[in-house]
Amino acid sequence: MPLRQRKEIQKMSRSIKRGAGSQPAAASQAASLAFLLLLPALASAAIWPDTLGDFHRASTQSFNPTADQAIWDEYGLREGETAHYEGDGQKFTATAWRFQDPTGAMGAFDWQRAGDSKPSGLAKLAAETSTGSILVHGNYLLRFEDYHPAAAFLTTLIGGLKQVDRSALPTLMNYLPSQDLVSNSERYVEGPAALQKFDPGIPPSTAAFHLSAEAQVGSFRGALSGPGSELKLAIFSYPTPQIAMQQTTQFQQIAGAMVKRSGPLVAVILSPPNPDAAEKLLSLIRYQAEITLDQRVNTRRDNIGDLVINAFVLIGILLCFTLVSGLAFGGVRAFLRRGGRGEAADAMIVLHLQDRTTSGPSNP
Repeated sequence: MPLRQRKEIQKMSRSIKRGAGSQPAAASQAASLAFLLLLPALASAAIWPDTLGDFHRASTQSFNPTADQAIWDEYGLREGETAHYEGDGQKFTATAWRFQDPTGAMGAFDWQRAGDSKPSGLAKLAAETSTGSILVHGNYLLRFEDYHPAAAFLTTLIGGLKQVDRSALPTLMNYLPSQDLVSNSERYVEGPAALQKFDPGIPPSTAAFHLSAEAQVGSFRGALSGPGSELKLAIFSYPTPQIAMQQTTQFQQIAGAMVKRSGPLVAVILSPPNPDAAEKLLSLIRYQAEITLDQRVNTRRDNIGDLVINAFVLIGILLCFTLVSGLAFGGVRAFLRRGGRGEAADAMIVLHLQDRTTSGPSNP
C-alpha cells in the first residue's frame, strides 16, 4: 500500500477514536475508511482472469503508452493491461487492449503485428510468429508472447471479456489490391497522427479527417510497382462521392502525386518511380456500391382467395356458436319450467272493452 494512503488511513483512525462520542461523525469516518481500504481491491480489477487453463496470473500492470499516444487515442483505446502467467513449467505474457469499436482494434492489429507474421486461423483477424500470436475479438486486441493459444483456450478467455462490441468492420480494407501486396504492410488510418506515421507525405489538411475520412495504406512490390521499386498506395474513403470529388482536387495539388477517384474513394500514390506501374495499380481501384433493398415478402394473408375463405369460415363459426347458444338457452328454460322450478309464464291482461261500452251509462 502506498505511504500516502497508509498515512491517510492512520489519520482517519485517530479521528474516529477522538470522535467516538459523536455517532454520525464516527459513522461517516468509518465509511470513508472502508472506501480507502477497498481502493487496493478496486485497483486490482483486471481484464485478464486469475487463471487461464493450467496457468495462474502472477502479476499485472496497466498499459500506459509512452509513445504514439495520439495514435492510440485515434484508434479509441479505452484501457489496456499486461498480465504475466505461470504454470505447467511455462511462462508467457499476455496483453489486452479494449477499444471503442472493432475498427480501432483492427487498426491497432495492423500496426502492432510483427512484420514477419503469418496468417492464423484463430480468428478472422489473427497472425502468429514463431514466438507468439495476436488476434482481434470484437473491440479487443489480444497479444500473446512466448505462447500460442489453442482454440479451446481462447473460448474460455473470450467468454469472460466485458463490454465486447461485435459490430461489422469497415469494407475499405477490401479495396486494397492483393496482387504484389507486401505482407503485413497494411495500415488503417483514422486521424492525422496515424497518417503522419504511416504515409507522412500526405498533409492531414488535404486528407480532411474532419470530414469523417478514413484511409487504408499498403505497400506493393513486384509487377505492379515495377522492377526494383516499391509503391505506397493510400485509399481514402469519404461519406459521399461529392466530398471525394472535392478532395480529389486537393490531392492533385501535391507535387508528384498520382490521384484517382472512384465513387467516394480517392486513391493516392506519391512520387512513383515508375508512373506507368503506378497507373496500373490505380486502375485496380474500383468502387462497387452495395445497395440493399427491403423487399416485402408476400404471405398467405396477402392472398385474396385465402382472405375470402377465412371470412366464410369465421361466419360459419359464428353461426354455429349462435345456434348452439340459442338451443342451449331454450333447452335449459324448457327443462326448468317442466320441473316447476322455473319462472311462471307472464300473465296476460285482457281488457273487455266491449262489455264496458254496453253496460256503461248512456250519454245524454
